[in-house]
Amino acid sequence: MAGEPHWFELGVEDATRAREFYGTLFGWEFEPGPSGEATGFGISTAGIAGGLHSGDRGASPYLFFKVDDLDAALAQVSELGGRVESEPDVDPDSETRFGRFALCRDDQGSAFGLHQAPPAG
Repeated sequence: MAGEPHWFELGVEDATRAREFYGTLFGWEFEPGPSGEATGFGISTAGIAGGLHSGDRGASPYLFFKVDDLDAALAQVSELGGRVESEPDVDPDSETRFGRFALCRDDQGSAFGLHQAPPAG
């Protein structure tokens, strides 16, 4: 089903430091992100999966909603008067491990993200 919250992303200044903070606070488990541990981690929680990335001091958490076809959903965002803020990642390793993501704004300027899960298997 599409439309449910499917991924969250925390932008922080220092991902290694944040890993210690959030891991201790929530008991989250981490795996190296597609660019390595110096810049980010994947997060395993009992709820939805997430990510943690460096170089984004003071950022608000990003919430991504599941879509079955990211390209079609991005076209629809534009058709509905919204705006695509970032194009999907084209790194095949990242797509295989984490899926495809894009940041958007709705027709009133509110930020949200879209996530297409990686292929099964």
